[in-house]
Amino acid sequence: MDALAKITVKGIVQGVGYRWFADRTARKHNLNGFVENLPDGSVYLEVEGEKESIETLISELRTGPKLSVVEDIIVEWSKPHHLFINFRIKA
Repeated sequence: MDALAKITVKGIVQGVGYRWFADRTARKHNLNGFVENLPDGSVYLEVEGEKESIETLISELRTGPKLSVVEDIIVEWSKPHHLFINFRIKA
C-alpha cells in the first residue's frame, strides 16, 4: 500500500551529512520525495512510496550518519498525492 509520510528529525542533524544520508537511504528503498534543513536545526522529509519501505527508512533515519545524534522523529502519515517523480535534496 502506498503512503505519504511527513517526517521531522530532531537532534544534531545539520552539518553532519544527514540530508545526503537520507537521500541515499530513500533512493535505496525506491521512495520519492525530498529532504531539507529547517531553520530550527531539524531536518524535514516528505516521502512517498510503499508504507513498509517508508517504515524501514524511518528505522534507518533513527541511526543516521556517524556524526549525527537523533533525539526524536515525528511522523505524520497521509494518503499519497503522487506528485514526486524521484527523491531529491532541497537547498
